[in-house]
Amino acid sequence: MSSSSVPQSHKLCMIPGPIEFHEDVLNAMATPATSHIDPGFISTFGETLEGLRAVVGTKAGQPFVVAGSGTFSWDLAMANVVEPGDKALVVSTGLFGDRMVDCLKVFGADVQVLRPEQLGGVPSTEVIKQALAQDSFKLITVTHVDTSTGVLVDVQQVANTVRQVSPQTLVAVDGVCSVAAEELLMDDWGVDLVMTASQKALGCPPGLAVVVASARALDAWKQRSAPVPSYYGAWARWLPVMQAYESRKPMYFATPAVQLIMALHVGIKQLLARGMPKVYAAHRQTSDQFKRTIQVLGLETLPLTESVAAHSMTAIYYPTGITAPDLLPRLSQRGIIAAGGVHPVMAPKYFRIGHMGLTALEPERQYVTKTEDALKASLQEAGYHLTE
Repeated sequence: MSSSSVPQSHKLCMIPGPIEFHEDVLNAMATPATSHIDPGFISTFGETLEGLRAVVGTKAGQPFVVAGSGTFSWDLAMANVVEPGDKALVVSTGLFGDRMVDCLKVFGADVQVLRPEQLGGVPSTEVIKQALAQDSFKLITVTHVDTSTGVLVDVQQVANTVRQVSPQTLVAVDGVCSVAAEELLMDDWGVDLVMTASQKALGCPPGLAVVVASARALDAWKQRSAPVPSYYGAWARWLPVMQAYESRKPMYFATPAVQLIMALHVGIKQLLARGMPKVYAAHRQTSDQFKRTIQVLGLETLPLTESVAAHSMTAIYYPTGITAPDLLPRLSQRGIIAAGGVHPVMAPKYFRIGHMGLTALEPERQYVTKTEDALKASLQEAGYHLTE
């Protein structure tokens, strides 16, 4: 897509997803109608599935890519692994961790929730260890980055704790706001389920739900006694399709989102061409730059410490006397779209900026710098006295 095809009125989408997309990714969407069993598309889909393994750090994990949102990736995983009466432990650091509780209960799970003592924190390893030791859990779920709070959980540490205390427990990671932005090594860390979506750091427009399942997760599905309470989300229907595409053979259950998969294919190729370690380093560098600016401006972030602050996004408290109507429209007037708060406890008190994907990987576009400049000017216009 040429720059001339982008409307001049386009405002930078600096929310924590959907993000700004690379022109080559958008070009992949602008293709003629293509059959889902076209040999070229079959090859593209197969390569996309193979690439997803490399992105999340697994050699044997089974990827599923199905039309749907990130929230549907939860259903696609939990409907197949969870049976009525199964015990689940949820590590919640925000709204989306709490919603995972609701999702699990839909499928009959007996859920215990661990929350931090203060919003913006993470339940301690000791608290998680004690909970695991006191009961037998089918799985534990962790929101790697909760989009509502910008809090990052150390998935490796949680997985290690599970292996030490309750090795039979499956480790499920909500990676919607983390995959391809925060380091994730599925095999090395012992993660059994990764759930994510196309519209964040994978760099593709919204519309694809992604799940990667370990052999242990697949075994749990195969050994279940209760029927899977889903038609569209049943692995029994999708697994043969995914395996066929990887084998470069046609297979049909439901029509895949052809153009979105073409776009995701481009996005994944871009990530792997750079190399995942460099992708993660770019996100850390971009995050550090933006958070330094926030600090210089005298603003406070929602995560309590730097160690639990996400690199894909930043949640920022409004300064005293400034509200969402004071700031967000002014940012929009300067070409920057930011997201308001969504956590029900404090939604009016903070706003969120996303800085993942293209924003981090191509700093020469100066998306972060433009956002910083717009933020400074908007705060000043709203009556905030800058401390810098």
